[in-house]
Amino acid sequence: MRFWISLAGYQLVWFAAVIGARRGLAWPGVFGMVLYAACQLTTSRTPRADLALMASAFFMGFIVDGVPARMGWIVYAAAWPSAELAPAWILALWMTFALTFTQSLVYLQTRLWIAALLGLIGGPLAYLSASRGWHAVMLIEPRWHALMWLATGWALATPALAWLARRWSRGGIDISDATMEPLP
Repeated sequence: MRFWISLAGYQLVWFAAVIGARRGLAWPGVFGMVLYAACQLTTSRTPRADLALMASAFFMGFIVDGVPARMGWIVYAAAWPSAELAPAWILALWMTFALTFTQSLVYLQTRLWIAALLGLIGGPLAYLSASRGWHAVMLIEPRWHALMWLATGWALATPALAWLARRWSRGGIDISDATMEPLP
Protein backbone atom coordinates (compact mmCIF):
# COMPACT_ATOMS: atom_id res chain seq x y z
CA MET A 1 0.00 0.00 0.00
CA ARG A 2 2.84 2.40 0.86
CA PHE A 3 4.24 1.79 -2.64
CA TRP A 4 1.10 3.18 -4.29
CA ILE A 5 0.73 6.07 -1.86
CA SER A 6 4.34 7.09 -2.45
CA LEU A 7 3.99 6.81 -6.22
CA ALA A 8 0.68 8.70 -6.32
CA GLY A 9 2.02 11.38 -3.99
CA TYR A 10 5.05 11.97 -6.18
CA GLN A 11 2.87 12.24 -9.29
CA LEU A 12 0.57 14.73 -7.56
CA VAL A 13 3.55 16.90 -6.63
CA TRP A 14 4.84 16.65 -10.22
CA PHE A 15 1.51 17.84 -11.61
CA ALA A 16 1.23 20.63 -9.03
CA ALA A 17 4.75 21.79 -9.90
CA VAL A 18 4.41 21.80 -13.70
CA ILE A 19 0.87 23.22 -13.73
CA GLY A 20 1.92 25.89 -11.26
CA ALA A 21 5.04 26.70 -13.29
CA ARG A 22 2.96 26.92 -16.46
CA ARG A 23 0.95 29.63 -14.72
CA GLY A 24 4.09 31.40 -13.56
CA LEU A 25 3.90 30.12 -9.98
CA ALA A 26 6.74 28.33 -8.19
CA TRP A 27 4.91 27.85 -4.89
CA PRO A 28 2.54 24.97 -5.84
CA GLY A 29 5.49 22.64 -6.42
CA VAL A 30 7.26 23.76 -3.26
CA PHE A 31 4.07 23.49 -1.21
CA GLY A 32 3.36 20.05 -2.68
CA MET A 33 6.87 18.89 -1.77
CA VAL A 34 6.53 20.17 1.80
CA LEU A 35 3.17 18.42 2.20
CA TYR A 36 4.45 15.18 0.63
CA ALA A 37 7.64 15.27 2.71
CA ALA A 38 5.69 15.86 5.91
CA CYS A 39 3.51 12.81 5.18
CA GLN A 40 6.46 10.64 4.18
CA LEU A 41 8.71 11.68 7.06
CA THR A 42 6.08 11.13 9.74
CA THR A 43 5.61 7.52 8.63
CA SER A 44 9.20 6.80 7.63
CA ARG A 45 11.26 4.13 9.33
CA THR A 46 14.39 6.12 8.43
CA PRO A 47 13.53 9.84 8.57
CA ARG A 48 17.18 10.92 8.91
CA ALA A 49 18.07 8.97 5.78
CA ASP A 50 15.14 10.57 3.95
CA LEU A 51 16.22 14.06 4.99
CA ALA A 52 19.78 13.35 3.86
CA LEU A 53 18.45 12.04 0.53
CA MET A 54 16.39 15.20 0.09
CA ALA A 55 19.46 17.36 0.72
CA SER A 56 21.52 15.29 -1.71
CA ALA A 57 18.81 15.54 -4.37
CA PHE A 58 18.62 19.30 -3.87
CA PHE A 59 22.30 19.64 -4.74
CA MET A 60 22.06 17.19 -7.63
CA GLY A 61 19.11 19.13 -9.03
CA PHE A 62 20.94 22.40 -8.55
CA ILE A 63 23.66 21.08 -10.89
CA VAL A 64 21.63 18.99 -13.35
CA ASP A 65 19.01 21.71 -13.86
CA GLY A 66 21.14 24.75 -13.12
CA VAL A 67 23.82 24.14 -15.74
CA PRO A 68 21.45 24.00 -18.75
CA ALA A 69 19.63 27.10 -17.46
CA ARG A 70 22.94 28.94 -17.16
CA MET A 71 24.04 27.71 -20.61
CA GLY A 72 20.77 28.87 -22.17
CA TRP A 73 19.73 25.36 -23.20
CA ILE A 74 16.59 25.36 -21.05
CA VAL A 75 14.22 28.13 -20.05
CA TYR A 76 12.01 27.35 -17.06
CA ALA A 77 8.61 28.88 -16.49
CA ALA A 78 8.34 30.39 -13.00
CA ALA A 79 12.13 30.70 -12.93
CA TRP A 80 12.28 31.84 -9.36
CA PRO A 81 14.69 32.83 -7.83
CA SER A 82 16.66 33.39 -11.07
CA ALA A 83 16.45 32.46 -14.75
CA GLU A 84 20.08 31.30 -14.56
CA LEU A 85 19.51 28.81 -11.74
CA ALA A 86 17.42 25.72 -11.23
CA PRO A 87 14.02 27.07 -10.16
CA ALA A 88 12.52 26.32 -6.77
CA TRP A 89 9.76 24.14 -8.21
CA ILE A 90 12.31 21.92 -10.01
CA LEU A 91 14.38 21.56 -6.84
CA ALA A 92 11.19 20.66 -4.98
CA LEU A 93 10.61 17.88 -7.53
CA TRP A 94 14.15 16.59 -7.01
CA MET A 95 13.59 16.49 -3.25
CA THR A 96 10.25 14.74 -3.68
CA PHE A 97 11.82 12.23 -6.09
CA ALA A 98 14.50 11.44 -3.48
CA LEU A 99 11.84 10.34 -1.00
CA THR A 100 10.61 7.66 -3.40
CA PHE A 101 13.87 5.71 -3.03
CA THR A 102 12.87 4.50 0.42
CA GLN A 103 9.28 3.84 -0.62
CA SER A 104 8.05 3.18 -4.16
CA LEU A 105 11.50 2.92 -5.79
CA VAL A 106 13.15 0.89 -3.04
CA TYR A 107 13.78 -1.96 -5.51
CA LEU A 108 16.27 0.28 -7.34
CA GLN A 109 18.55 0.29 -4.29
CA THR A 110 20.00 -3.05 -5.40
CA ARG A 111 19.54 -2.58 -9.14
CA LEU A 112 21.72 0.41 -9.93
CA TRP A 113 22.00 -0.38 -13.63
CA ILE A 114 18.20 -0.29 -13.91
CA ALA A 115 18.21 3.00 -11.99
CA ALA A 116 20.75 4.40 -14.46
CA LEU A 117 18.68 3.23 -17.42
CA LEU A 118 15.50 4.71 -15.96
CA GLY A 119 17.30 8.00 -15.34
CA LEU A 120 18.80 8.01 -18.82
CA ILE A 121 15.39 7.58 -20.47
CA GLY A 122 12.86 8.81 -17.92
CA GLY A 123 14.62 12.04 -16.98
CA PRO A 124 14.60 13.59 -20.47
CA LEU A 125 11.09 12.25 -21.15
CA ALA A 126 9.77 14.07 -18.09
CA TYR A 127 11.26 17.33 -19.39
CA LEU A 128 9.84 16.73 -22.86
CA SER A 129 6.43 16.14 -21.27
CA ALA A 130 6.76 19.28 -19.15
CA SER A 131 7.79 21.13 -22.31
CA ARG A 132 5.29 19.90 -24.86
CA GLY A 133 2.30 19.04 -22.73
CA TRP A 134 2.50 21.64 -19.98
CA HIS A 135 4.77 24.44 -21.29
CA ALA A 136 6.60 24.55 -17.96
CA VAL A 137 9.99 24.05 -19.62
CA MET A 138 11.30 25.27 -22.97
CA LEU A 139 14.15 23.36 -24.60
CA ILE A 140 16.14 25.75 -26.78
CA GLU A 141 17.32 24.68 -30.24
CA PRO A 142 19.33 22.65 -30.80
CA ARG A 143 17.46 20.59 -28.22
CA TRP A 144 19.97 17.79 -28.21
CA HIS A 145 22.32 19.85 -25.99
CA ALA A 146 19.76 19.98 -23.20
CA LEU A 147 18.54 16.43 -23.74
CA MET A 148 22.07 14.98 -23.69
CA TRP A 149 22.91 16.92 -20.53
CA LEU A 150 19.67 15.82 -18.85
CA ALA A 151 20.08 12.20 -19.92
CA THR A 152 23.62 12.11 -18.56
CA GLY A 153 22.71 13.93 -15.35
CA TRP A 154 19.73 11.72 -14.61
CA ALA A 155 21.63 8.55 -15.57
CA LEU A 156 24.17 9.46 -12.88
CA ALA A 157 21.84 10.99 -10.27
CA THR A 158 19.22 8.23 -10.20
CA PRO A 159 21.59 5.37 -9.27
CA ALA A 160 23.46 7.72 -6.92
CA LEU A 161 20.23 8.40 -5.02
CA ALA A 162 19.38 4.69 -5.01
CA TRP A 163 22.84 3.84 -3.68
CA LEU A 164 22.64 6.52 -0.99
CA ALA A 165 19.15 5.34 0.00
CA ARG A 166 20.43 1.80 0.46
CA ARG A 167 23.50 2.90 2.35
CA TRP A 168 21.69 5.30 4.65
CA SER A 169 18.52 3.25 5.14
CA ARG A 170 19.99 -0.03 6.25
CA GLY A 171 20.27 0.08 10.00
CA GLY A 172 19.94 3.84 10.23
CA ILE A 173 22.08 6.66 8.96
CA ASP A 174 25.35 8.01 10.17
CA ILE A 175 25.85 11.13 8.07
CA SER A 176 29.24 11.71 9.66
CA ASP A 177 30.46 8.50 7.98
CA ALA A 178 31.19 9.93 4.55
CA THR A 179 33.26 7.01 3.30
CA MET A 180 32.29 5.54 -0.03
CA GLU A 181 32.92 1.88 0.80
CA PRO A 182 31.03 -0.66 -1.29
CA LEU A 183 28.08 -2.31 0.39
CA PRO A 184 28.28 -6.04 1.12
